[in-house]
Amino acid sequence: MQHSMPVGSFQWMKSLNKSTILNVIRTQGPVSRAEIAKQTKLTPPTVTNIVGELLESQLVVESALGESTGGRKPIMLRINASAYHVIGVYAGAKKIRTVTATLDGKVQQQAERSLPSEPSPEQFLKHLQQAVQQVIDATPAGQPFLGIGVGMHGLVDPERGVSVFAPNLNLHDVPIKQVLEAHFHLPVEVENDVRALALAESWFGQGQGIADFICVNVGTGVGAGIIINHALYHGPSFTAGEMGHTTIDVNGPRCSCGNYGCLEALAAGPALVKRAQSAIRFGKPSLLEQMTDSLDDLTGDLIYQAAEQGDALAVEVLADTGRYLGIGIANLINTLNPTSIIISGGVAGAGDFVLRPLQETVRTRALRIPAQAVHITRSHLGKYGIAIGAFTLLLQRLFTPSGVGEV
Repeated sequence: MQHSMPVGSFQWMKSLNKSTILNVIRTQGPVSRAEIAKQTKLTPPTVTNIVGELLESQLVVESALGESTGGRKPIMLRINASAYHVIGVYAGAKKIRTVTATLDGKVQQQAERSLPSEPSPEQFLKHLQQAVQQVIDATPAGQPFLGIGVGMHGLVDPERGVSVFAPNLNLHDVPIKQVLEAHFHLPVEVENDVRALALAESWFGQGQGIADFICVNVGTGVGAGIIINHALYHGPSFTAGEMGHTTIDVNGPRCSCGNYGCLEALAAGPALVKRAQSAIRFGKPSLLEQMTDSLDDLTGDLIYQAAEQGDALAVEVLADTGRYLGIGIANLINTLNPTSIIISGGVAGAGDFVLRPLQETVRTRALRIPAQAVHITRSHLGKYGIAIGAFTLLLQRLFTPSGVGEV
């Protein structure tokens, strides 16, 4: 294929010494060979040999001359960000969002498509292939791709690249990595969607330079991506961060997981819509009745619009959502003591209607010292944030294979 890079070439690129040198050039370039040797503690001949290979591969280019320290001016090196592209895919419960980007994370193409409800594994994989092909076709010919990253909702085994269970699509054991690699002849990395988002925040968002933070995504479901000492935390069963299935109210509604009173059943998008629908059906007045022909068509976005117009019911529904989330986040703060909590997803788009009651709940329910230490903020990465995180999986493998890496 015109746009492919053999899997073996990617393995060559991310050998440890190459990755170490590439990461120094990425974070500090333009930088000289001598400075690279000093920082990496590799010998000058080793640096010279590896830099020669990187120049040949066009991953690195020579730029302007540096300042002289007494001899000849050194030749400076920088990453050739446009030499290769990466593809990031968010496979959500309702949509697939796809982007391409250069090696410095600058998005070039983006696309979105809807998924059918409860597709078969074959249908889902076909949609995934078509979504990737769409952004490949939109990229000028002759620009090679380094690989594909997929942020998949639900339980994911990143080592095998398998979607173990996607609850909102009712899919089990889908071999995403195997199928996409066979179809596109490109290396593929697969990760849980919220962990991918946390990686995006660490490299390009609100988590840059922060060693310990948690990204909480609130949309159709609720999940957390946990960064500890600059590295993603998975847990031995790859289920770390499933905060949506922690119990908030033992007498609460039934959750999709079968438990009762889960955070997801109380605070996710479908839950706040159900609360609004129920209140209106029990006779509470609301602008929402005039904003839609049928209560069955009610959405979280309409509730937010009504709240902006001062609708008391909409304001209260969003505030309840914030309070439920505050309880869940207070539990996270007491357990993990992060420096920062980054809120993302559709529900977080309601802004202060959700965030103010959330923060007040954290103040009253979390232990005082960790609650004072944590900074709660909203993500700025937008609706393609998870897709950005998905291609960041590839950048991590290339530049910092041992972890997230400080940016």
